[in-house]
Amino acid sequence: MSKHRKPREAKEQKSLWARFSSWVEGDEPLYEKSRPLRKDRDTLSSSGERETDLSRYLLVYHILAVFICLSVTAVLLVTVHSLPLFGSPDNPASNEVVERYVESGLQETGAVNIVAGMILDYRAFDTFGESSVLFLAVSSVMILLMRDKNNIDLEEDTLTARELLMERKEKDIILRKVSFIVIPCILLFGIYVVLNGHLSPGGGFSGGAIMGSALILYSVSFGMMEVNRFFSLKTFRAITTCALMVYAASKAYSFFTGANGLHTGIPLGTPGAILSSGLIFVLDICVGMVVTCTMYGFYALFAKGEI
Repeated sequence: MSKHRKPREAKEQKSLWARFSSWVEGDEPLYEKSRPLRKDRDTLSSSGERETDLSRYLLVYHILAVFICLSVTAVLLVTVHSLPLFGSPDNPASNEVVERYVESGLQETGAVNIVAGMILDYRAFDTFGESSVLFLAVSSVMILLMRDKNNIDLEEDTLTARELLMERKEKDIILRKVSFIVIPCILLFGIYVVLNGHLSPGGGFSGGAIMGSALILYSVSFGMMEVNRFFSLKTFRAITTCALMVYAASKAYSFFTGANGLHTGIPLGTPGAILSSGLIFVLDICVGMVVTCTMYGFYALFAKGEI
């Protein structure tokens, strides 16, 4: 009998705040599902007091949650109501910064596409942060879902082996034949969008999304084992790391020379030519590679738990 009472006594000795915190985190229920039939008067009174205190904590928790939610909603509604009218000449967005982008963008960046010149030259540091966020996002998903010896069991291994066997035997001929024709066209169009981002609407983000969708379609049609022949985890790490490092080094050099009033020595080229706009052409390629790897990385990790 003493062996069975020790865990219960240890649980009752746990502090009130610790029990409430465990309930909030989902580690244990707030109340016990079953209680012994016989208890002395002191135990019943102490357990009743604990339940009353926990109920108070629970009530305060719900009140604070509703209050915070309503407060944030009210702040957002007031902010939206206070925003200036769209298209108004007095809009703070229509200031000297926008005029500089429109009037001097072509001369200073060499990019015909003003949007590309803005996000990859004037605001290139923000774009580098966005690319880093994509890399960190897929790295976080990799930490949580990546298959290794510590987070898989025999049943999961058996299921994966069965899926691979079915993937090899059950081949959709129609899907494969259509994909064999369509995928090269998708990849070619994605490369075109990336390389012409400084000349026309497009760039690294949209072109990378197109090429990532081509990889996903190839995986669906021919299986992940075929994709792993040319795009593995090692390839993913090499491409994303090199792309981000080239991006960071290029803009660090540009920031250093610009902040010190030095000439970068990077020719802007002839506006409208494919090899123009200075570093924007290179940065578009880097962003496109990161986005492509990120898109396929998300798909592979959620589908199979590995790249």
